[in-house]
This record gives sequence, structure tokens and C-alpha cells, in this order.
Amino acid sequence: MMVLVAIFFAAPVVLTVILSFTDMDYSFQWNFVGLMNFEDLANDYLIPKILVNTLIYTFSTLTLFNVGTALLLSLLTTSISDRLGDFFRSLWMLPRLTPSVVYGLLWLWIFDPTKYGFINNIRAFLGLPPQDWLHTSPMLMVVIANGFIGASMGMLVFTAAIKAIPVDYFRAAMIDGASWFTIVRRITLPLIKWQILFVTAYQTLSLLTSYEYILIITDGGPVFRTEVLALYTYHTAFSNFQFGYGATLSLILVGLGVVAALIYLKLFGFEALMSKPRIEVD
Repeated sequence: MMVLVAIFFAAPVVLTVILSFTDMDYSFQWNFVGLMNFEDLANDYLIPKILVNTLIYTFSTLTLFNVGTALLLSLLTTSISDRLGDFFRSLWMLPRLTPSVVYGLLWLWIFDPTKYGFINNIRAFLGLPPQDWLHTSPMLMVVIANGFIGASMGMLVFTAAIKAIPVDYFRAAMIDGASWFTIVRRITLPLIKWQILFVTAYQTLSLLTSYEYILIITDGGPVFRTEVLALYTYHTAFSNFQFGYGATLSLILVGLGVVAALIYLKLFGFEALMSKPRIEVD
């Protein structure tokens, strides 16, 4: 097991760090240049804009969809009959079964700037002119596209956690006259605090390195308005063949992920969760 971890996890990290000190390009020559890539990083005029884009994309998608919508869906679908809840969750999971390119093309059709796009077709029916959504609000478009498919994972985790709560807690609360909102606030949310921490931390790290649907839908445009750090790293390494500088950019992603993880551990009280029973009701 340790050998596998060393080969598939530790070795790539070490190689990336070493590569960040080279100017490797399409010739694949290991020419060590010291801190030159880090100096180029400090002088890269695109980095501030890309970092802002990355934070907006990551935390907008996280709060609105990957955690927010996922939690709302799990709460609502576990409050109805199991059969209806399972049916609705299955529908929401369908994008997960769709190839990424097909899913991206579907959103391109939805946001198509002509009258033949799905949204503009509805606007035309209402007598409204078409809108070029991918140019007026490109970040919102990629957040929505990523969020709809990203919410499904959190929905499954939260649903499983809610279903694992002993039903006696809910029955006792209802006998005492507690409303649905009170039950959610006083019983459900405290009992799934650990799962909320896990999904929030995991999805943050996932979104920081996510660029697949942005690449398909906008390719970082228009004019770098949706260019996030992971996509910029991809473009640098595999479009411009600057592998050394691309490795340096990837280290920034690692740093952002570590900082985010430490903040979440402190914010959610990780030490308390580990030292106290997880079933904890006010």
C-alpha cells in the first residue's frame, strides 16, 4: 500500500516541485533556472484577475450549488415519501451519466445567443429580444453549468446522513410540536455537521482544480473573464507548452487548497468533532 501511495501520490508531487524550477518546454529538456518561474509568476499581469476569477467561481458554485442546493435538495427529498424522493434524486443524477462534452454542448445550446437557444427561444415567445448570455454574464453561466452537476454529490452524502439519523428523534420532536424548520435547525443540521464539513472541504478542493466545463463552454473567455487558475495552468502547460511555468502555477493551487482546508478545520471545529460524540442535539 505504501509503495502505491509513493508511486501515484508522492512521486507526482515531488516531480511537480522539481519541474517548477526548470524552463521545460516542448523539447522536454530539464534546464534548471532556479526561481525564474516564480519571478515570472510575480510579474504575470493576469494572475490577479485569474485569482479573483478562481475565488468567485469556487465559492459561488460552492455556496449556491455544491453545498447550498445539495443540502436543500436532501432536506426536501427526505421529507417526502421514499419512492418520490428516490425518483427526484435519480433525475438530478442524470447529468452525472452524461459525457462531459455532451453536457457542455447542452449548456451551449441553452445559452445560445441566437433566437434558437433555449432561453432566447422562451424570450422570443414572450416578445423579448435575444441575449448573448455568454458575453454579458459568462461567470454566472459557468457557475450554473458546474453547479447543476456538482450539487448531486452533496445531495447523496447529505441524504445518506439524514437517513442514518434515528427516526425517534424526529418523532419526539413532532410530538413536542416542533415545526419542520425547528427540526431541521435543532436536530438535522447538528447531526450532519461532520458531513457538511466533508462536502464543503472536498468540493472546495475539487472546484479549485476544476476547469473541464469552463474549457468546453467558454474556454476561459471572453477576454479571460472566466479564466480560473486550473484552466490557466492547463493552457500554459498544454497549449503554450510551458511545462515549467505550468508546474509553478499548479503549486499555487496546492497552496490555496491547503489554506482552505485549514480554515475549514478551524471553522467547523474539527478537534471538537473528533473528541466528542457526533450525535449532539441542542
